[in-house]
Amino acid sequence: MNKLEKGDQFDLDTLRKQVSDIEARGDAGQERSSEPIEINPYARQIAEQFRDGTRSPVIIIGQLRLLEFLALFSIALIAHHVWPGDGSDSLLVRLGMAAIVSALTVTGLQLADTYSIPALRAKLRLMPRILASWTIALALTIGLFALIRGTTWAMVGAYIPWFVACALFLTIERFLVAYGIRNWARNGIMERRAVIVGGGEPAKELIRILEQQADNDIRICGIFDDRGEKRSPIMVAGYPKLGTVAELVEFVRLTRIDMLIIALPLSAEARIFDLLKKLWVLPVDIRLAAHANRLRFRPRAYSHVGAVPMLDIFKKPIRDWDSVAKRGFDIYFTLLALLLLWPLMLVTAIAIKATSEGPVFFMQKRHGFNNEVINVFKFRSMYTNMADPTGKAAVTKGDPRVTRVGRFIRKTSIDELPQLFNVLRGDLSLVGPRPHAVLAQARDRAFGDVVEGYFARHRVKPGVTGWAQINGWRGEVDNDEKIKFRTAYDLYYIENWSLWFDLKILFLTPIRLLNTENAY
Repeated sequence: MNKLEKGDQFDLDTLRKQVSDIEARGDAGQERSSEPIEINPYARQIAEQFRDGTRSPVIIIGQLRLLEFLALFSIALIAHHVWPGDGSDSLLVRLGMAAIVSALTVTGLQLADTYSIPALRAKLRLMPRILASWTIALALTIGLFALIRGTTWAMVGAYIPWFVACALFLTIERFLVAYGIRNWARNGIMERRAVIVGGGEPAKELIRILEQQADNDIRICGIFDDRGEKRSPIMVAGYPKLGTVAELVEFVRLTRIDMLIIALPLSAEARIFDLLKKLWVLPVDIRLAAHANRLRFRPRAYSHVGAVPMLDIFKKPIRDWDSVAKRGFDIYFTLLALLLLWPLMLVTAIAIKATSEGPVFFMQKRHGFNNEVINVFKFRSMYTNMADPTGKAAVTKGDPRVTRVGRFIRKTSIDELPQLFNVLRGDLSLVGPRPHAVLAQARDRAFGDVVEGYFARHRVKPGVTGWAQINGWRGEVDNDEKIKFRTAYDLYYIENWSLWFDLKILFLTPIRLLNTENAY
């Protein structure tokens, strides 16, 4: 790699670091606003078409692997029951053979590159690879068991129906999968939705390359660019320019977009950095198209959209199987918590009802994933006629709006327990950045105006407890530093998420709640 290549690689790494440090560093010269930008009616109409989510190809492929393993395993057991051969194979032996051959087949299908969306869309083209993987797996398994315990012709005869049945299953199943995926692709159920940032010739060339690729699963939803019509036409390769980059942020919050593709040359470093400062808060992949760049890095530096090389700038956090694992984690521990805490919740409800007029529960609108507004449940801790559903007036020490029972349940965080039902509904996660009220303020300034990059907290689902809370950043936000530190801890959690991290936070929460200094 020559000096120029090293310089460009360093600049890209610097961009990633600079954008990640925006919140901590601040940018005094740039105006901040927590108010959403109103997008034009045409862009809003387009956004309406993409409100519903799509099926993740990674999840579908993972489910298919599991389906094929279980199906091959089951067919092996059925074949043993229907065609037992000379009867010398015990059920335990057949279980072992079925498990080994099924695992080898799935491994062979993976090595043969038949678990990709283009491969799954092909009805017959890859069938020789599929049947060869199955044949080799069965032959290896039979050979292994023959070496261990010997075999007879009667036993071999029992394997023939097993071979035929599984080969027939794989042929029919892959044909139906190809039909289903093609149908999902036509109906938009399984596609990757992309927005192109930057217009003109680079965007036009990128679109043409993507359109020429067979089995393309990318749906281009529009183009956004700050430049005027002379440098960035309102229509590029048949796709409309829907607005500016500031409008793009609101557009993505209204839709289910998978990635943003920046169609700019690497040499436009300053402009790319300016774009990333605005876009990194969104829960999407952000990639820089490298199709038009003369410089070439090592192959592993690229990801690809079809055959188009891309440089990954930011990746969507907690995606695909990670999101499935986190959801399973949430449901399991939420049900466990409800099983253990329902007597406490019942006593709290009775105490609230007996000591003050009004409902037991209080519902407040807060910011959720991707800045969506969600309704969060709490035990009511204030007098009904003094409650503040907007959260604009934060509770302070000795606040007269709080009831006697309310003071206790707020100090002990018992008032937050109804949010377990939000977790079951899918609005919240057990662990994540705490959701703030939509009008929450720090000294008469909205949180989004105090902290640049504040809304990057919403790249993941908010949580009942979080990394900031167990590190002491809970309670009243009465100065700018508190919300800055809280946001910094939340961003650290997002960048370093794992199930072990969630488990650590979850089990530390009851211990850290003993410190009630900032809770009132």
